[in-house]
Amino acid sequence: MQIHETIAGLRAARARAGRVALVPTMGNLHDGHIALMTQARAHADEVVATIFVNRLQFRPGEDFETYPRTFEADCEKLAVAGVDHLFAPTEAEMYPQPQTYQIEPPPEQAGILDGEFRPGHFRGVATVVMKLFQIAQADVALFGKKDYQQLMVIRNMACEFNLPIEIIGGETVRAADGLALSSRNGYLSAAERAQAPLLYKILTKVADAVRSGSRDWAGLEQGAVLELQASGWIPDYVALRKKVDLQLPSAHDSGLVVLAAARLGSTRLIDNLEV
Repeated sequence: MQIHETIAGLRAARARAGRVALVPTMGNLHDGHIALMTQARAHADEVVATIFVNRLQFRPGEDFETYPRTFEADCEKLAVAGVDHLFAPTEAEMYPQPQTYQIEPPPEQAGILDGEFRPGHFRGVATVVMKLFQIAQADVALFGKKDYQQLMVIRNMACEFNLPIEIIGGETVRAADGLALSSRNGYLSAAERAQAPLLYKILTKVADAVRSGSRDWAGLEQGAVLELQASGWIPDYVALRKKVDLQLPSAHDSGLVVLAAARLGSTRLIDNLEV
């Protein structure tokens, strides 16, 4: 695996490659990331992974400074997974001057759900992803479905800007007890880790109710919120939405997804299930 710290280095490697798949990450890799790397191989001749903790998508008081950085272990995992190139720039390489030009997703997509509780987050995500697309000039890019709203924003951005790149969503990878794999799971205490699968269980209960014919969206959401609160969680939201744009469904809509974000102790977990 070749490691590139500069844009010029990656572009030179890209010029010698055939069809390229890009998998952007912030590092602290787990099996969910590695599954995306493996999936990427089926879509391209060479796989490019990136590791960059993007300051623009963190709000003041969030965990930018303390976000887990495990570069050496990440490199070992990527090499074993057969990744061809790793782009690991410094902040100065990615943002040599203040990033005054930024991508502003529409508020009806980026100001809801996670965007309501993390204002500006998807602006930072869209901006760094657009830069990575321009740097890597990949033919296809893969993002995990666990970050469902992020995937939607990136897919719509690529479509509206006519970017010559295919966006593919990778299925959420879970632990044996159902907890969605996430870099932030490492923040959980042993007791919190034991309780964390409750979020998936509640989402499963909501999804099963919808599959069984329930159309009481508000009632299902409220019931899920109350169940989380009764177990000591602090929910930001539980929401049933249309998969295509995460807008509110009508009683006759199908193709839904139930999404949730909630704090367990000091750790904010997100998850979703397609219905």
